[in-house]
Amino acid sequence: MTEHIHLKITGAVATITLTRPEVHNALDPAMVGNIAQAFQKVSVADVVRVVVIEAQGPSFCAGGDIAWTRRMLEMQTEEVSRDAMQMAVMLDAIDRCAKPVIARIQGAALGLGAGIVACADMAVAAEEASFSLPEIRAGFSPTLVTPYMAAAMGTRACRRYMLSGERFDAREALRLGLLHAVVTADKLDSARDLLIESCLKGAPKAQSAAKDLLRVIDDSPAGPDLMRYTVAQFTDQRTSAECREGLAALVEKRKPNWMG
Repeated sequence: MTEHIHLKITGAVATITLTRPEVHNALDPAMVGNIAQAFQKVSVADVVRVVVIEAQGPSFCAGGDIAWTRRMLEMQTEEVSRDAMQMAVMLDAIDRCAKPVIARIQGAALGLGAGIVACADMAVAAEEASFSLPEIRAGFSPTLVTPYMAAAMGTRACRRYMLSGERFDAREALRLGLLHAVVTADKLDSARDLLIESCLKGAPKAQSAAKDLLRVIDDSPAGPDLMRYTVAQFTDQRTSAECREGLAALVEKRKPNWMG
């Protein structure tokens, strides 16, 4: 147990749980740092195949802690920049995790909390979940989460919800692409487990390479450079031991070795 989060590894699944339900899992500096460290740890852990981020209590994450926000009013520019970098590192650690990341959401996911959802590769929420980027109503824009929110649900939707600070429900989040599934609260764990099961069927090195490829595609326009990169990636993966095992298993009608 680390302050305000809990990391548990069961078999091939790492579960990172936000454990500050009394304040709706609002993030403070220690919690932000611990989340980043947990993701950095599981990203390089050979035993881990899938990472789940979830939360205790009625809410997923209410964003930044109000006490932290209050302290920021007294901070010098250098201190604000330091804290901003800490939050950015946390989001980057989730986004760049080498393993598939699944977010399980109940209740509210606001500000940084919505950003965490956007950084996950897959997200499933209960019907009563809600989301917002309320920073604009406090006098600033949600700059740190914007790249991830825009990648998840597009700049057009972000224009509305960043500029208005409105809340939107789980069905709207599903329509926009922030979520992949919405279920009743009693089916939330089952939906999470189904995603875990699906991810465990994939080849681990290929999954990591796929995440890298998507990141390159997001950063690069179509053209000769991207074409050369994708050809090189295809060649490397199709000649790998993992791919040979996967193709052999397909031909021999058996499970590949990464499925046990």
